[in-house]
Amino acid sequence: MKKKDIKILLVDDEPDILEIVGYNLSSEGYQVITGENGAEAIEKAKKHKPHLIILDVMMPEMDGIEACERIRQDSKLNNTIITFLTARGEDYSQVAGFEAGADDYITKPIKPKVLVSKVKALLRRLKETENTNESIKIGDLIINREEYKITKKGEEIILPRKEFELLSLLATKPGKVFKREEILDKVWGNEVVVGGRTIDVHIRKLREKIGDKSFKTVKGVGYKFVD
Repeated sequence: MKKKDIKILLVDDEPDILEIVGYNLSSEGYQVITGENGAEAIEKAKKHKPHLIILDVMMPEMDGIEACERIRQDSKLNNTIITFLTARGEDYSQVAGFEAGADDYITKPIKPKVLVSKVKALLRRLKETENTNESIKIGDLIINREEYKITKKGEEIILPRKEFELLSLLATKPGKVFKREEILDKVWGNEVVVGGRTIDVHIRKLREKIGDKSFKTVKGVGYKFVD
């Protein structure tokens, strides 16, 4: 996919952020759409269907966490990458972001060139998406990797993109223990730095939706999918 075809939605209530970050991303050749609050983020995400959303957390009218949750409820935006851009670096804020369905977390202030590099790494995940249309069937669970659909006992389960990719990875080899480093590399990309609790948050969400017994923690090592 060429840069000119990639749409990035940048949402922040600070005009300087929109101007500086927007300018740098536009200079790279990306299509940049901007918004100033969570409500605009939802409206413009549905209208433009961006490949990447850069979302501030603290905004008027509706914060980024709630906006992210609502965007993730739209199945047409399930493959959109969402990263938070915020001055808040506390663990609880990061965890809340991941629980809302975010893929990553960027703490500002950040130099424009570093941000552009980060964006390139995030967008690289679009290219790394497997092109296979092969489905994985394990018991009453079916994972359709082409359509990003999960069904269990005939009932469809909607998963955010990263939860889907994590489940798909673990389910490719039931019983195999995937080390945390391998999971971060294959699901998030080894050039993207995410919080240490990211995997734990996503596994907890999968346990709630797929079943607690399907996932086993191997302390100090990683996780495995249990058939």
